[in-house]
Amino acid sequence: MQTKSLLLSLFALASAVPLASAGNNDNGNGNDNGKGSGKSCSHKGLDWYAKKAGLKYFGAATDSPGQRERAGYESAYAQYDEIMWKSGEFGQTTPTNGQKWLFTEPTRNTFNFTEGDIVASLARQNNKLLRCHALVWHSQLAPWVDSSSTDWTKDELRSVIKTHVTNVMNHYKGQCYAWDVVNEAFNEDGTYRESVFYNVLGEEFIQLAFETAAKQDPKAKLYYNDYNLESPSPKTEAVRKMVRGLQSKKIRIDGVGLQAHLVAESRPTLDEHVAAIKGFTELGVEVALTELDVRLQTPANATNLAQQKEAYKNAVGACVQVDGCIGVTIWDFYDPFSWVPAVFAGEGAALLWYDDFSKHPAYDGVVEALTNKTQGHNGNDPRGAKRWVA
Repeated sequence: MQTKSLLLSLFALASAVPLASAGNNDNGNGNDNGKGSGKSCSHKGLDWYAKKAGLKYFGAATDSPGQRERAGYESAYAQYDEIMWKSGEFGQTTPTNGQKWLFTEPTRNTFNFTEGDIVASLARQNNKLLRCHALVWHSQLAPWVDSSSTDWTKDELRSVIKTHVTNVMNHYKGQCYAWDVVNEAFNEDGTYRESVFYNVLGEEFIQLAFETAAKQDPKAKLYYNDYNLESPSPKTEAVRKMVRGLQSKKIRIDGVGLQAHLVAESRPTLDEHVAAIKGFTELGVEVALTELDVRLQTPANATNLAQQKEAYKNAVGACVQVDGCIGVTIWDFYDPFSWVPAVFAGEGAALLWYDDFSKHPAYDGVVEALTNKTQGHNGNDPRGAKRWVA
């Protein structure tokens, strides 16, 4: 997820706190590879429609109770938890922060899984599929890794990456449907992003991360994850080249995550989404929308809410229409818990539920997409369209 360095430094001050709503007991409901049915009641929520449309899941990411955007909203937790875990709306979740390097290895060789375990435990208890996020990323990185006072040698940094990936993946082994192994390694023009990893190791760090991950959990899908991959661009071409490069070296990569942090007023078209997704699936990897939200200028009005509805409908509809796009995760579902207002001044209302837990019009757009009420690619029946059956 795109963030600002100042915001991230504030995040670093947060630490996990116990909450009544965050269960910690393994009740035996977990199943192989973290896969859950997502069935908790008779309500026909978004996950039900997604499965009818041929997707594996429709999910929502969530953060540790009491932390960051969730702090101060404790009175909303009961209603939030009912929608998140019990309503049938979501069959999958992702910890928005708790599995990132800043929290899992805050000092070298000292691992802390407290925050990541909160969401992983809730997913297991509520029979939800778990996507795990994110192993190697330049942001929300523990300061000891990225310190300007540390002059890493190549061998030292290789060891740091291997140790981190190995320990974190082994802790969650068998729980994750997928891991975002490398996150946001490219600039918009398709060049590699400068980071401590790239500056020391070059593109080798991506290969090393995937090679190491493949040895730890053979059942977890291994993803590259990035933003602004939702329409064809130099960045999508660079990621395609990276995928082909890994494949040519027999290094396993199973999927590409399209974060899909979109803007209502400048949203991609359905055709652009379809073209971008196909660009990856034709390489033989699966695709998922991993962090979908659609921010707009606030206060919201009828015009940009209609644009937001169209943006959600296009993104989800494209995933439904392209074989190999396997699921959709929104980056939380409740507006007060969104990262957007803290990072983009004057923007927000990016999710599907308002502050009072009523639904955005975009919710109906998602249902329309999942029930195939989107126009086919180029106005025709899309290749491999998944037809909804009542």
